[in-house]
Amino acid sequence: MERVRLADGVPSPDLSRLVYGVWRLADDPAGCTPAIVEKKIEACLELGITTFDHADIYGHYRSEKLFGAVLASRPDLRRQIELVGKCDICMISEARPQHRVTHYDSSPEHIRRAVEGSLANLRTDHLDLLLLHRPDPLMNAEETASELESLVRNGKVLHLGVSNFTPPQLDLLQSRLDLPLVTNQIELSVLSVDALLDGTLDQSQRLSRRPMAWSALAGGALFRDDPRAVRVREALSRVADRIGTDPSQIEPIALAWILRLPSGPLPILGTNRIDRIERAARACSITLERQDWFEIYEASLGCEVP
Repeated sequence: MERVRLADGVPSPDLSRLVYGVWRLADDPAGCTPAIVEKKIEACLELGITTFDHADIYGHYRSEKLFGAVLASRPDLRRQIELVGKCDICMISEARPQHRVTHYDSSPEHIRRAVEGSLANLRTDHLDLLLLHRPDPLMNAEETASELESLVRNGKVLHLGVSNFTPPQLDLLQSRLDLPLVTNQIELSVLSVDALLDGTLDQSQRLSRRPMAWSALAGGALFRDDPRAVRVREALSRVADRIGTDPSQIEPIALAWILRLPSGPLPILGTNRIDRIERAARACSITLERQDWFEIYEASLGCEVP
């Protein structure tokens, strides 16, 4: 699988073209023992997927520890992978009884504590990339930027980015940083197309910063029976049939639709099933023709483009 530089013209990590997300790692019906988690990591590596997307809150604060247990027993794996971490969401959870309401915290103290917790949970001495998970209305950009730069200076984090930020929110934080924000991780799929129109992907292309696309298969919504999902599935199947692939296997086409965007998004896979990871990887060998891309886009919009 192709590896890509996340940002051009600035210090930036090289990541795999597809990313494996551990959001559902703790919810695998087959279990989440170290042996099961290790099998998924190995399956990803065999496909060339070397980048793993984490957040401290995933699995109600459990997923990092599950992944870290594998790295503790297999330290050789750490040299083969890139770890993406996220922080600043404080969710209601039995693991955090002090949280009365879900909220965001971009204060230096919270960021420092969250990163140190992630490093301990993941059994590593650094994160390859740290993202602020959600824009915090109470963020003091000066203070937050100072702490982020301190984490880089101390070697605990190698690169910085954001997640779910609007272009002005990204610009604000970047204006206080001497280091580049190398990505914005956003919701993007054939059923979530706002980023195409609200300036987010335009900003990514202007800055030469590849975005990361979470919920790249719409979090399962693509397979529901509502009219929009049915319409999009039918378009995906038609395109699959037209290019000579199995029309019942629509996931690679849906991911290829994202990969076709000129800002170069990196889709994040969220499945616990190895067969679906393998199927998704086929997207990297598909380049959609322009009219096929627009056929899918119009199915999502429910009308022809103007």
